Amino acid sequence: MIPGTPRTASPRRSPHTTAVLGRVAATVLAALVLLSTVLVALVGGAAPASAHGFSSVVYAHVTSKGSGVVQARLGLEYDLMLVSVGTSEHADAFYRQGQAAWDDGDFPAMTRVAEQHRDTMADYVLDRFSVTSGGRECRGTLQQPMHVDMQDEVPYAEVVADFRCPTSAAHTVAGHVVTSKLFPDSETFVKDTKTIVTYAVDSQEGSATLDADRPSFSTEQSAGARFWEFFQLGAEHLLTGIDHILFLVALIAGSRRLREVVFTASAFTIAHSITFILAALGVVSPPSIVVEPLIALSIAAVAGWYLWRLFRRRSHADELIVPDGGRFALDRAGWTRLAVVFAFGLIHGLGFAGALGIHEAFSWQLLVSLLIFNVGIEAVQLAIIVIVFPPLSLLRRKAHRASLWVTGIVTAGVFVMGMIWFVERLAAG
Repeated sequence: MIPGTPRTASPRRSPHTTAVLGRVAATVLAALVLLSTVLVALVGGAAPASAHGFSSVVYAHVTSKGSGVVQARLGLEYDLMLVSVGTSEHADAFYRQGQAAWDDGDFPAMTRVAEQHRDTMADYVLDRFSVTSGGRECRGTLQQPMHVDMQDEVPYAEVVADFRCPTSAAHTVAGHVVTSKLFPDSETFVKDTKTIVTYAVDSQEGSATLDADRPSFSTEQSAGARFWEFFQLGAEHLLTGIDHILFLVALIAGSRRLREVVFTASAFTIAHSITFILAALGVVSPPSIVVEPLIALSIAAVAGWYLWRLFRRRSHADELIVPDGGRFALDRAGWTRLAVVFAFGLIHGLGFAGALGIHEAFSWQLLVSLLIFNVGIEAVQLAIIVIVFPPLSLLRRKAHRASLWVTGIVTAGVFVMGMIWFVERLAAG
């Protein structure tokens, strides 16, 4: 600097300007996080009114029968089987006769129709369900008798197929590979069909779930690979389950402090784990026409709870009123909300169970796999909380009024979607 030249003061932001910029930044960040979460959920759910419907579950119990023979006992949804087999095999008589028996609820007649069209059934099933050993295909034949009974609140046909494998490759290093492509999306009758497999083959016992992305598995897959498969399935289910995501978003938006998020998320987790396990044990099995509308109603109720609080308390909606510290630092409203979330969590657990169709005969292998599925759900749930709550908390500290607008708009959108789904699911049921 030249001597004598006056010093120019460096520009500085006033504390007020810095605070305003901080509030603006926090508002934008929180709004973007909340809205992007909702948008991802909306984009991920192609059919929101049927987040767990318009799909099907195939059951397969695969066992060794000796002398290089593997037996698969398959459970197929009867009315779906009629339309799928009838269309692909051009079996109009099979469809008409079977549909008439199904409409009458005549199980012996449904069984007779299936038996009369055994060859057609064999062509369809064995073309889509196969077993290989040592890279060589095992020859399948349909066995007698067939049977039709209620499962998952709808008639299921039980079809037994024996697969005779090449003697020289009856047991190989790769084990037996089971592939299921039953009721594919390409047929357009249902979407995202899953085949739940329990097996006792090659001195290995376990379970696996097959779908369009993973149509095959080896009976000698490691326990780690099997568990990772179910973990991924649970994570994918929550990520693509728009209704569960929006329920969680409504919980987070309506939580006033971190402890409320922790308590409500824990209550939800405990509740849905209880009904999930009870369904796996076969203790409870409510029909989806009851569960699905209730899940939609729970979304609207949790969002509506917060909107009502906003209407009644305005700028004080997110205040905690805890006399003398309160038990667990929750006020009466917090405890009431916790009880409501727990009750709705029980319903969501039935939805998770229904997504895998786990009204299967109990087995320890299946139960362990389903618990891993549940862990996958919890991992994604925790990730959503970690992503959404911190910016929302920052917004409340930096721009309190803006935070109420953001959470109010988001929960209003969630409330509207929940009510729309509730009406749609009631109508569909």
